[in-house]
Amino acid sequence: MKKLESTLTNMLLVLTGVTVVSVALLAWVNELTKEPIAQANAKALSDAVNLVVPGFDNNPIAEKKMQEVDGVQYAVYPATKGGEYIGAAVEASAMGFGGELKVLVGFDAEGNVLNYSLLSHAETPGLGSKADVWFKDGGKGDITGMNPGQAPLAVSKDGGQVDAITASTITSRAFLNAVNAAYAAFAGQEMADGATGATQKNVEQPAGDGEDAPAPAAQ
Repeated sequence: MKKLESTLTNMLLVLTGVTVVSVALLAWVNELTKEPIAQANAKALSDAVNLVVPGFDNNPIAEKKMQEVDGVQYAVYPATKGGEYIGAAVEASAMGFGGELKVLVGFDAEGNVLNYSLLSHAETPGLGSKADVWFKDGGKGDITGMNPGQAPLAVSKDGGQVDAITASTITSRAFLNAVNAAYAAFAGQEMADGATGATQKNVEQPAGDGEDAPAPAAQ
């Protein structure tokens, strides 16, 4: 077989051919994996909603609402049981030490934190990454039962009521900022009767890694 002459034209033709084949392969792989990835993400979200606001008998994901707070859109998944509103799960995010930290927070009908799931983060392994359990029931920074509507959640270093992750104050602040943002979206959602998520029950029944840094100066 005659060897292809090494000319600029031939090299461009070969490069173009390789590029076309590579793009086609990538498109094929993307199409092949798109559905399984979507299904995996949907199951992960469904599992997270079940974890953070248990006991519902509706389909919170199908009833998702988008709530805007300060120009930011938040996904709110309302939970009901027997037609009665029992709370909601809310997605929110904030910038941590290593990048965006995204959480799903569950609130009961009065706005008390039920549980949370750390959906994604880029924090330092062994330090900031402890946020996935640190603030849960039994954790050192347990926030379950707290209500951001009564007082925004903050770390003790900033005069708040929550113990920060050891050596990971920035991550802790980011996490609590996300929880507070989630509450703002939860409290702003409108229910069928016009009440908000935070007042629904009251309407029905009247009543090392370099993270640690000084707290930001008051504005």
